[in-house]
Amino acid sequence: MSTPNDPASQTNPYGGQSGNSGNPYQSGQPYGGPQQGQPYQQQPYGQQGPYGGQQPPYMQPPTGQKSKIVAGILGILLGVFGVHNFYLGNTGKAVAQLLITVVSVGTLAVISSIWGLVEGILILVSKPGDPWHRDARGFELQD
Repeated sequence: MSTPNDPASQTNPYGGQSGNSGNPYQSGQPYGGPQQGQPYQQQPYGQQGPYGGQQPPYMQPPTGQKSKIVAGILGILLGVFGVHNFYLGNTGKAVAQLLITVVSVGTLAVISSIWGLVEGILILVSKPGDPWHRDARGFELQD
């Protein structure tokens, strides 16, 4: 005989009688995966979600106000002083290039000038999405 407060006679919001039978969290079934009798269907390659292939326009990094051409030319012409890195906001690299040139009284300026020339060329030939096509805050450079 069951009473109104008897757990065996009460219904459960998950369906069925109270207890573990209707609750998916206590039923022993895996959470989120296919249920018994349902096969797992893998999506074909290339349709696997937002990171496969080309990113939609709303997921592209925003374009900043800095120009790729200005940064590249500054790297080629004034890279010995790190001016292009100051322009892009990479102050750590810019100070390193400036200190190499100033502290060595110009004797190591060849190293800074080659460093600036290579970075200037890499900036000029970069395409959207490349690390050289971004400023220090992650904004894409304007072409």
